[in-house]
Amino acid sequence: MHVLIVDDHPLVCNGIRTILIGEQEIENVMQANDIKTAMDLMSAHNFNLVLVDMRLKNENGIDFIERAKSIYPGCKFVVLSSSSLAEDCAKAINAGVDGYILKDAFPEDILYAIRTVIKGRKYFDPVFMEKKNDPGHGGELENLDEILSPREIEVLTCLGQGLSNKKIADKLFISENTVKKHVSQVLAKLNFNDRTQAALYASQLKSKNNN
Repeated sequence: MHVLIVDDHPLVCNGIRTILIGEQEIENVMQANDIKTAMDLMSAHNFNLVLVDMRLKNENGIDFIERAKSIYPGCKFVVLSSSSLAEDCAKAINAGVDGYILKDAFPEDILYAIRTVIKGRKYFDPVFMEKKNDPGHGGELENLDEILSPREIEVLTCLGQGLSNKKIADKLFISENTVKKHVSQVLAKLNFNDRTQAALYASQLKSKNNN
């Protein structure tokens, strides 16, 4: 596995690199302190995964991810940030990232996140799930529009009603394949493992809103 770290703080780069180079499956770890260097390295090397800070001095890590993803669609991109703000996580999700790791995470958690993403799954720091499950965090369906599209919120609501893909398709006047795509997006964005978790979450939100 070949990994690129994009962060404007050398100490952070060196620290993450030290964590990664000890792993047997990671063959090469390179680092860049700005977007130009990162793009140059990506054009010269075949990276499997890129860890990106959201804020790079006067540059935007999310802009870099969106640009790099369009050029290297086979590469995985994970945000490595000190921000635990829900709006920052939402921006990263909308950019199509494969994960979001906080810089204060334990080394073993960082390695677990990377292994999870490389296997094709999404990983978002548990702090974001805790906030979604926190009754004081604003658990109404309409607040989810920071993360989900209007159609995805409709699909989540239907999951909470226990509807099958076919019934959701009939209710929303879309195809079953489209429903499957929306369900996959909902699970990824909310960091759920399966539709049952999503259904339980939607049901809990509905109960809160009715009280």
